Amino acid sequence: MDSVELTVRTGQALVVDLTDRLSEFCRGRGDGLVNVYLPHATAGLALMETGSGSEPDLTETLARLLPRDDRYRHRHGSTGHGADHLLPAFVAPTLTLPVFAGRPALGAWQSLVLVDSNTDNPTRRVRLSFLPG
Repeated sequence: MDSVELTVRTGQALVVDLTDRLSEFCRGRGDGLVNVYLPHATAGLALMETGSGSEPDLTETLARLLPRDDRYRHRHGSTGHGADHLLPAFVAPTLTLPVFAGRPALGAWQSLVLVDSNTDNPTRRVRLSFLPG
């Protein structure tokens, strides 16, 4: 298995597109599986369409599901940080995709994105691991 760790700066962005970095990692590797893992307790990974208005829709949906206020028992950090710790229950921190001829098998409109509502931590690590098959 071949792995690499990426550093991703999220800043204030809820959604960061990782598709190009995933494609670059898979290029030339043939057929197999790629696992994407985010070793953080307050962020997740998703496959979604980007650039069509889905990002603000996701922002609004998460605001309804996980309000940024002081209702949470988990209270360190900025107001509403408890919601950040619930995010991975909805948006998992890992996913695995098939790779064919060195290209991740994404649908026509699918992009790999990092979803991060935690503005207290603007730098994330993402591990990409390729298992040839």
